[in-house]
Amino acid sequence: MTIFLEHRAKWISYLFILLSLILLSLSIGKGREWNPAEKLVIEITAPFQKIFTGTISTARNIWKNYFFLVETRQQNLRLNKKIDLLEIENSRYQELLLANQRLQQLLKFQENTEETFLPARVIGWDSSALFKSIIISKGENDGLKINMPVVNSKGVVGRIVSISPNYAKVLLVTDQNSAVDGLVQRSRCRGMLKGRGSSECFFDYVIKACDIETGDVIVTSGLGRAFPKGLYLGTVKRIDDSPDKLFKDVVVVSSVDFSKLEEILVILRPGFIPGEQIND
Repeated sequence: MTIFLEHRAKWISYLFILLSLILLSLSIGKGREWNPAEKLVIEITAPFQKIFTGTISTARNIWKNYFFLVETRQQNLRLNKKIDLLEIENSRYQELLLANQRLQQLLKFQENTEETFLPARVIGWDSSALFKSIIISKGENDGLKINMPVVNSKGVVGRIVSISPNYAKVLLVTDQNSAVDGLVQRSRCRGMLKGRGSSECFFDYVIKACDIETGDVIVTSGLGRAFPKGLYLGTVKRIDDSPDKLFKDVVVVSSVDFSKLEEILVILRPGFIPGEQIND
């Protein structure tokens, strides 16, 4: 009884709403006009009906919006997943496209020479020094031998110094232990390209009378039987012609960008003698 008294107003409201609904249903069922008593009840209960109906409608809309948002979020998650997959596929496509372009350059390079080449991939760098040697994906089982020259479409990369059945180590021309006999393409002056551990190399033993200028191209001389003649080594960057020195000091920038080296070509020279040196 106490509970009823505490919520009396609420119970009365519910009663009016229920009564009005009953009267409305009876009136509609009989198909007649409301009498004065019904009109009075309707006038009293209609506002409550309106509030009740509005509340139900609002609640229904809230639930609809909630489920709509949940569905939208799920759709967004699905779309984001598809976008991620498409971005991955696009990245793979771009890599394949770039790899194809590099291989086309290597193929074009091969077509312009009579040498026999074996393509290989760079699979590792020597971690003990900065870009001084690389590991390639071919070895003895593929016909490779010590000191075979390695190139790409830009020029000389280096030579094989260690080998296993399936892999080989290539000493880069930028390594301090590397030396390649070269000449100035324009004037035919000779010198020795020696690595200095960076993209720059020394071009040593250039005599004072040598006609050499900044920007001159340095190519392999063909002496020493290891590197074919005419392969690009680099471009002259600086020249120091001090009068107190016997030779000119020449700095050459390698024609190969070793930081982007991914594919190479090993020159398989007929009659190559394993272990022969690059230089005289």
